[in-house]
Amino acid sequence: MARGGLYKSDVQKARDALRAQGKHPSVDAVRVALGNTGSKTTIHRYLKELEEEEGQGPGAKVAVSEALQDLVGRLAGRLHEEAEAIVTEARQRFEAQLQERGQALERAQQEAGALSAQLQRTETAFHEEQTAHAAIRQTLAERVTEVAQLGERIAGLTTRLAEHEAHAQSLEQKHQHAREALEHYRTSVKEQREQEQRRHEHQVQELQVALRQANETLTAKNHELLQLNRDNSQWLERHGRMERELADARRGIEAQQKELDALRLTAAEHQALQTRWAQDTQTLETVRAEFAATRADLTKERERREQAEAEALRAGVRLTTLEQLLAQLRPEPVDNSSAQKNPATR
Repeated sequence: MARGGLYKSDVQKARDALRAQGKHPSVDAVRVALGNTGSKTTIHRYLKELEEEEGQGPGAKVAVSEALQDLVGRLAGRLHEEAEAIVTEARQRFEAQLQERGQALERAQQEAGALSAQLQRTETAFHEEQTAHAAIRQTLAERVTEVAQLGERIAGLTTRLAEHEAHAQSLEQKHQHAREALEHYRTSVKEQREQEQRRHEHQVQELQVALRQANETLTAKNHELLQLNRDNSQWLERHGRMERELADARRGIEAQQKELDALRLTAAEHQALQTRWAQDTQTLETVRAEFAATRADLTKERERREQAEAEALRAGVRLTTLEQLLAQLRPEPVDNSSAQKNPATR
């Protein structure tokens, strides 16, 4: 479409100005004279209408060179427009593909960063769980050692209690013998028997106190052993829970490994995209080279067209000169009626 305010009169003025300068009023030349405004199609239509209007007058002629130049101009303009359209379409398609692949690459990089951070957090949690599990195992070993020591102490106390009971039984036997001896020697050894009896009662009391203390100690140790057994059960339960959590962590690590493999596959796809991007860049460079070659050919075509226009202009000038010379050399027509009336003159 023509620009707003472009009329046929403007095109006619530009064409007449170019002709006055001795230039051929081609479409490109008229457009340059108009300030590089207006559509080439509209300018060509106006020029054709002006030529048709001028061709309808009496004695008007259409020069072959002008028609040829006009045809060359239209072909050159069409070739230029087609080349511009092809290059623009190729550039837009490549920019769209480049943008799409850049977005895909950015998404892959973001997913890779997220997976790496998640894997790092999982590894950190796994190391912490391993450290806690090692501490729990060490604490459990210490508790087992303490239980073994308490068992040894209980065994020692049990042995001492058995010894005290054996000693009490032996004393009881001795007391029985003493009583039998005292029955035989009651009169003579009454005082001695009483002393022995008092000493025996004192020893029995001591043994009873020691036995009571041993029973209390054994009861306390039994309570302590029961508490240790409860603690041991809790530690075993916690150990089992930690084993299950460790198994879950291992399954999570396996899932993370699968995600890492998928990430590596994504990295490979990213590498393939980079390769394709390099190929597309090379293709763009080829298209640019072809476009430069097309522009060079177009420049050469314009130069040839200008040379043809100049030659056509020179041919037109020579044709005009020849027509003028031919008109001057053409003989004037003879009036036959006048010659018949005046034969003497002839």
